[in-house]
Amino acid sequence: MNIIPANIHIETAGSGPNLVLLHGWGMSGAVWQPVVKKLSKLFTLHIVDLPGMGLSRPTEPYHLHIIAEKVAEMLPASVDIIGWSWGGQVAMRIALDHPDAVRRLILVGSTPCFVNKEEFMTQAEWTAGIAPDVFKRFAESMDSDYHKTLTQFLTLQCMGDISARLTIRLLRKKLEERPAPTTQTLQRALDILLETDLRAEVEYLRKPTLLIHGDRDTLAPVQAAHWMMQNLPVGYLRVISGASHAPFLSHQEQFVEAVTQFLEPTSV
Repeated sequence: MNIIPANIHIETAGSGPNLVLLHGWGMSGAVWQPVVKKLSKLFTLHIVDLPGMGLSRPTEPYHLHIIAEKVAEMLPASVDIIGWSWGGQVAMRIALDHPDAVRRLILVGSTPCFVNKEEFMTQAEWTAGIAPDVFKRFAESMDSDYHKTLTQFLTLQCMGDISARLTIRLLRKKLEERPAPTTQTLQRALDILLETDLRAEVEYLRKPTLLIHGDRDTLAPVQAAHWMMQNLPVGYLRVISGASHAPFLSHQEQFVEAVTQFLEPTSV
């Protein structure tokens, strides 16, 4: 049976307050499956495939503002959003551009700026990212070997994790459950990762925001989360010891506990 992609594919599960889940670069909403069972007992989950990923069609033009707008159009009113990695930047963009649509944010392994930057005009030097060459190498190898590039990216996400092999295996499995994004979409999304710098706007994220971060994250170093804590109007930080970039896979119980403590679904 052929599956026809939707403009924005959203899978809904559970009952309770509305909670939106946004995945990272190159993945799909399937990546959340290991924590869906527990979270769906407390929340109505809206598990999104971002444009061009999974079962969602690409959008034109393909940049962060448009992606945030397309997703926001499909969401229930006044939702809580969990954004992982690149999905965290989409979540921040939604909260900045459509503040009335968002109640609270949970940013997992996310950062206002993935790439280290030199001081430029009013922007200070940023060393809480990774070298731009890392992303450029991914971009250059994308055309020649898509699967190898994604495997390398998954490995980078899990470096240092005490459960690295298990986490990589889970990510690979979830990657294969949905149609592969086109090389063009992956390249455009990677360009967004390279270019996005939300540092100047973090002070305008006035929604209560929980940062969940692994202390061994090499893709979005934990220093980025500490910087966010100092600059968010209403921020909370939960650092998970022994976790790298995907703590919701490697440390599922701690992740669910942090989410439920912050959102307090039983009191809603």
